[in-house]
Amino acid sequence: MLERKDVPQNLKWNLTDLFPSDEAWETEYKAIEKEYGEYDFSVFEGKLADKATLLACLRLNDTISRRLEKLYIYANVRHDEDVRIAKNTSALAMVGAMFSKIFAKLSFIEPELTTLSDEVLHGFIADPDFAPYEYMLRKVEKSKAHVLSAAEEKLLALGSDVMGGFQDVFSMMNNANLNLPKASFNGEEVQMSHGLYGVVLRSGTAAERKEWFEKYYGAYINLIDAIAQTYYGNVKKDVFYKTVRGYDSCIAMAMSGEDVNPVVYDNLIESVHEGLPALHEYISLRKTVTGMEEQHAYDVFVPLVDNAEIKMPFEKAYELVIEGLAPLGKDYQNLLRKGKNEGWIDVCENEGKRCGAYSAGIYDCHPYVLLNYQETTNDIFTVAHEMGHALHTYKSSSAQPYAKSGYTIFLAEIASTVNEVLLLKHLYKNSTDKNLKKFLLNYYMDTFRATLFRQTQFAEFEQLAHAKAEEGEALTKENLSELYYGLNKQYYGDGIIHDDEIRYEWARIPHFYSSFYVYKYATGIISAVSIVKRILTEGEKAVQDYFEFLSSGGSDDPVSILKKAGVDLTGKAPFKAAMDEFKATLEEFKTLL
Repeated sequence: MLERKDVPQNLKWNLTDLFPSDEAWETEYKAIEKEYGEYDFSVFEGKLADKATLLACLRLNDTISRRLEKLYIYANVRHDEDVRIAKNTSALAMVGAMFSKIFAKLSFIEPELTTLSDEVLHGFIADPDFAPYEYMLRKVEKSKAHVLSAAEEKLLALGSDVMGGFQDVFSMMNNANLNLPKASFNGEEVQMSHGLYGVVLRSGTAAERKEWFEKYYGAYINLIDAIAQTYYGNVKKDVFYKTVRGYDSCIAMAMSGEDVNPVVYDNLIESVHEGLPALHEYISLRKTVTGMEEQHAYDVFVPLVDNAEIKMPFEKAYELVIEGLAPLGKDYQNLLRKGKNEGWIDVCENEGKRCGAYSAGIYDCHPYVLLNYQETTNDIFTVAHEMGHALHTYKSSSAQPYAKSGYTIFLAEIASTVNEVLLLKHLYKNSTDKNLKKFLLNYYMDTFRATLFRQTQFAEFEQLAHAKAEEGEALTKENLSELYYGLNKQYYGDGIIHDDEIRYEWARIPHFYSSFYVYKYATGIISAVSIVKRILTEGEKAVQDYFEFLSSGGSDDPVSILKKAGVDLTGKAPFKAAMDEFKATLEEFKTLL
């Protein structure tokens, strides 16, 4: 593997667009530390009912945030180039500590805004001078009914560290105390790990998959009492907060925090239930195609098509992505070229480089994209995915004031998935290789299975577990595991053997400690499918609507922003469209067998 210094310059990102050198970064760090480290923010505190004071406070907050954002992104990407370099690790820690110190002093802003009278808040919302902050103020107005007295809010704040520790406890068990054993792979006894577990389920023999599955879940079963109590503690924390803040349910509290209509969650689960027969058919078809006498829970990750890999160097892969995204128009394609030519992307794997891929958005510069490109089909799709994130950020930052530029997690995976689906459809349409066409359809169906059906199963588990706790029922290892086992049978049907170990799958999902988070993965792919369908059938008008969505940042509630792209998740149409897409893909796959 290459050392960092040996990676060609044209395959590295250009950090001089952020800071010309590490020394320039250090100069800015010291300047911010001097200007704001000991700044007396009390000049604003208690005075935010005054228009001039509030405007000055919010604008200062923006200025500090933008400067710190540049510091952080530079430190972060420098660190990720080679995580072995202590200087970069130290710089990242330094800017993180500065963030915490400064914004702790500014934490009074939102609580104080909730104490303002409706008349004062309405006046600010209607005032053109507050246009960059209008949506933020509307969210404050919505939250007022659930804000307690100053003394009560202070008590809740003081208890936040204690109440928020369940995720840390689970992380410690999941990473430090799981004590995964060794197991067989490729003729050797190897140490099991979370990452290698997924590799074996995709590429191991039947005997290896069975051994890894049983040993992997055996490790969780050994800790199941502690994990169950930890998860129950996290749920009780949610119940406590929903009760003291006066919400009807934990899910209502979570959806209010995201400013998303709760009907979206209900639509998701109801629509997926209606689409489960198609998933059952797919699971049964997998058994037929693979020729398995018995299909177990650990067999559903086995690829249905072998030897269909698309292999090409990065330069050619990037042109393929640009070609595949032609339905988005020449301006979008030119932005993709701009990103590649102007140093947005760090392409190659090198010694010490952070694994995986991501897009790091920043308001006062272009986005930065980290890849570890290999000549695989998956990595080609990763290029399209991460550039979807990057151009979403680029368009939002270009169109919105800073305070409205950041889009929410609810919207974050839509643009990336739109790019993947467009690329897949392009590859499929232009391929004459039957094996490759089957591979692409299998890839698409597995994306649905993992991102739509599986994440909805997780979302339903969270909903039902919280409902039990809200009704006063204690959550135990028995009823949690039985609840999950029942859902697994419901979602996967009779085409699979529901091994006893799978009842404990809930115990290994880290996202359950960020309650009601996972449903957003499912709504993301549902939204992307509808957007792509519109683009490919309606053309320019749909593209312009989509660009308006990409340019909206966080200027309104997420559901309203998504409506700009023609997707209304408060109705059933997008959910039905996604189910129909999965069924059509399954039928197309069957014709190629």
